[in-house]
Amino acid sequence: MNSADGTGGGGGGVHMDGRAAPLPRADIDGMKRRLHNHLRHSLGRGPVGSGAMDWYLALALCTRDLMVESWMDSSHRAYRSDAKRVYYLSMEFLIGRSLVANLLASGSLELARQTLTDMGLDFQAICDCEPEAALGNGGLGRLAACLMESMATLGIPARGYGIYYDYGMFSQYIEDGQQVELPERWLRNGNVWAFERQDRTVPVRFFGYTRAGVDAHGHESHQWIGNDEVLAQANDLLVAGHGCWTVNAIRLWSARASREFDLRRFNQGDYINAVAEQSFSESLSNVLYPDDSTSVGKALRLKQEYFFVAASLHDIVRRFRRNHTDFTKFPEKVAIQLNDTHPALAVPELMRLFVDEHGLDWQDAWALCTGTFAYTNHTLLPEALETWPVGLLGDMLPRHLEIIYEINHRFLERVRRRSTVPDDARVARLSMIQEGGERRVRMAHLAFVGSHRVNGVAALHTQLMRAGIFADLHHEFPERIVNKTNGITPRRWLHEANRPLAGLIGRHVGDGWVANLEDLRGLLPLAEDAGFQTDFRAVKRLNKEALSAYIKQSVGVEVDPDSLFDVQVKRIHEYKRQLLNVLHVVTLYNRIRDGDAGADDQPPRTVILAGKAAPAYYMAKLIVRLIHDVARVINADPVVAGRLRLVFVPNYNVSVAERIIPAADLSEQISTAGTEASGTGNMKLALNGALTIGTRDGANIEIGDEVGEDNIFFFGLEAAQAEALRHNGGHDPWRYYTGDPELHRVLDMIGRGAFCHDDPDRYRPIVDSLTRHGDHYLLMADYADYIATQERVGTAWRDQDTWTRKAILNVARMGRFSSDVTVMDYAQDIWKVSARLEEGETVG
Repeated sequence: MNSADGTGGGGGGVHMDGRAAPLPRADIDGMKRRLHNHLRHSLGRGPVGSGAMDWYLALALCTRDLMVESWMDSSHRAYRSDAKRVYYLSMEFLIGRSLVANLLASGSLELARQTLTDMGLDFQAICDCEPEAALGNGGLGRLAACLMESMATLGIPARGYGIYYDYGMFSQYIEDGQQVELPERWLRNGNVWAFERQDRTVPVRFFGYTRAGVDAHGHESHQWIGNDEVLAQANDLLVAGHGCWTVNAIRLWSARASREFDLRRFNQGDYINAVAEQSFSESLSNVLYPDDSTSVGKALRLKQEYFFVAASLHDIVRRFRRNHTDFTKFPEKVAIQLNDTHPALAVPELMRLFVDEHGLDWQDAWALCTGTFAYTNHTLLPEALETWPVGLLGDMLPRHLEIIYEINHRFLERVRRRSTVPDDARVARLSMIQEGGERRVRMAHLAFVGSHRVNGVAALHTQLMRAGIFADLHHEFPERIVNKTNGITPRRWLHEANRPLAGLIGRHVGDGWVANLEDLRGLLPLAEDAGFQTDFRAVKRLNKEALSAYIKQSVGVEVDPDSLFDVQVKRIHEYKRQLLNVLHVVTLYNRIRDGDAGADDQPPRTVILAGKAAPAYYMAKLIVRLIHDVARVINADPVVAGRLRLVFVPNYNVSVAERIIPAADLSEQISTAGTEASGTGNMKLALNGALTIGTRDGANIEIGDEVGEDNIFFFGLEAAQAEALRHNGGHDPWRYYTGDPELHRVLDMIGRGAFCHDDPDRYRPIVDSLTRHGDHYLLMADYADYIATQERVGTAWRDQDTWTRKAILNVARMGRFSSDVTVMDYAQDIWKVSARLEEGETVG
């Protein structure tokens, strides 16, 4: 489906700035006609007076036209062949902007750029009109987006399911150094990429009661009588694979009231209450992750989870029954992947549909259910495993609680039968119901028992799942846990985000890497080539200049593009240890001010952080404020001018990531070992030529295996050491505080107000958490090795030829971390589906 511009691949004809050679006049004139046609007939506008947003919409509609044809073909092909389909259930799809990605997928990027330029329009300004799709928050949603794109690229018939949020998590605004959350209403101007399906609505029930009875065959039956109903309306968002051979869709549900408003009340003048039901119903799809620190917020979150699960399973069953009169082949034709525990209610909901609505025997229904579901776990933190109060779940979903109890009863009976010695403590650990205090439903246990495969997302993560959080379940189902290391799509994270580097790679190894990232190994011999090293550095310099300009515009801080760009971009959380990064910055600041001889050997460094803290997460928000206070002092100090800068880039999202990642020299992946499931930012940064400084955590280990220990900077405790230190009583943070003069000084500066003279005790909680309250994430234990490793980083940076060689080797060896590889692993081991790479070519 590539157009005549010939730029659908890696960019062999792309110049250093990411642009291609001039295209034929006929192609450009044809594109102009299509643009003017949509401007006039779709938007009701003429060229005179049309602004950048009008031209964006016209260009997006032209691009969508190409995708729709492939979407129809893909769907018809799957139905004709009765192919097995993958359904990916996720509360988040962090897709970012779509225009450039879809132009690249259809091979039309340069045609669009040159056409608009020929018309005297600013192509980049038009692309920047697109709002960021606020359908996700972090790695969970970005992984979902990457996997959906790879499924389309590999020709796998698939559909994502989620919620069509009116507002994202929030827009992050910094005021006096503090994070302020503003509404992120990304749909204020509609969404040209989505098709609103008013004819596809599903009634979703809540509350009410259940009624037991006997059916016509004498079997026990149950009927759920719900007394609250919301309509789920479908919206289809297209996802194009590379080359647009296959286009799939993400079906996102928006909430609609089952009754518009109370006409009687309206006529009586009670206008507010007349529309109250409608407003309350539609609030279900208003906000991504409502604040669940209150009982109302918890109830809304649970309602959201069931809302999208119920609508999605109704849709999945409807689609299956188009070709099948009974359910015997359901697992052969349907694979449902649960992306974390948010969709775990799908397990009792599918059982309810099978048993209550379609009259299947429980045992048969359970076999179909477990044969259909697979569950991806994304956390090793016990406190992050989702649980719901029994009272809340039973009140809102009474039939589902009954089904969960029945699943649990049958499961625990199986456990007892298999046990040679009674072990009530083990049974309690395995139970889906957490006893003691407030009784709660363990959603991870429910998802685990209800699935035929449970996967971790990095080798270490999967190993720790088996030995830690799921050890008892693993003993019951020893073949169930498998590893599927996360991946990233090279189309978004190199081909689109870093066009200059894509062009350089394409000129040397061709375009095949866009669809097969292992082709980057063709760069291995060039790592020693002086000319290629020079070109590689020129590309990095170009990207750093662009980021420097963006930082100046958005933050007002001048940074030196010749300095070492030291980057940590991720959600703000104590376990991700942005605070450890700040401790290093203050240490380096002190050394420079003191005239330390070692500091003179260190290169100029620009430390760049970005990420959002959850609104109710006090300590994370305090860390954000500390970063800004430290930056204010350091950036204003003439003694360190030209030697050290600290910058926090606000409102981190996919578009901001696409600016920062190509410019990074050093990638900070410094979470406490054993806490990060995988990470995908580590992959994106390495793919774009940043060297990693990190702990042996998550996928860092596998990246190290691929790029070589000489081309990555590991430091700190390993997972087993961290676990032993934390739980065997061997960690004494006070000993580190009193025994390391530099650490002592840094913490005293922070704790006594050196960076906040107006409020000297502002950061006392941070210092106390490290010195007096256990240092749970072991910053004190890892500090000295982290500082020493940063010295090695600085020394390595001084030798630019060697540094560049290491960076090229990182790029060349990242093929394993393509999401295409991840999806093929899922397809073969979990979903049992075939991939079609080109017309007629399949991989089983």
